[in-house]
Order: sequence, then C-alpha cells, then structure tokens
Amino acid sequence: QVQLVESGGGLVQAGGSLRLSCAASGSINSINAMGWYRQAPGKQRELVTITNGGSTVYADSVKGRFAISRDNAKNTVYLQMNSLKPEDTAVYYCAAGLKGWRTDYWGLGTQVTVSS
Repeated sequence: QVQLVESGGGLVQAGGSLRLSCAASGSINSINAMGWYRQAPGKQRELVTITNGGSTVYADSVKGRFAISRDNAKNTVYLQMNSLKPEDTAVYYCAAGLKGWRTDYWGLGTQVTVSS
C-alpha cells in the first residue's frame, strides 16, 4: 500500500504561482509513475501531468506553465504552477502507479483557487 498526502494549495490571484507537494509513504519502492490530476466543479477529473522518471506528459492546457519534479530521497513529488489562470481552479490530486502509466493510489486532494 502507498499513502499520498498533498499540501500547498490555496487562493492565488491570476498570474501568480503555487507549488504543490505530495509526500508518499508505505511501499514506495513499488511506485513507478507519479503525477497530478485535477477536478473542477461539474467536470471530470483530468490529467495535469505524470512522470515515470524516464518520460513526462503534460496536458496541453498547462504546458509551459506547470512543471513536475520528483525528489526520490524525500519520497515527494512537486507541481510548480506558474502564470495561473482562473480556469486552473480545481481540486488537485496526487496519484501514484505501480506499472506503466496507470494510477493505483490517490491522495485526498488539495484545493487550488485562482481569482481573476
């Protein structure tokens, strides 16, 4: 089992920045991919970015603005979000997977609100 705990969400003005963190614990050696998803009110959960160490994928809507990084020594993955827009407002979820690009574990989410 893997436990994921997100932090770093909050309220920010459009154009601002936030950095989300996701700390992993448990069977961390089994983790292959880690990433971030988000879900806005009334919308389906969508991929923001995911990395398996060798490759990284970003949603088109965040390319050039968001960056994922992974600190294996701290068992933590980060999401640096710059040039935030109101449409980035959502609950952001950390995810981890054991094989390929799949996601097997989820955090509880952290709210990000971008005001115009």
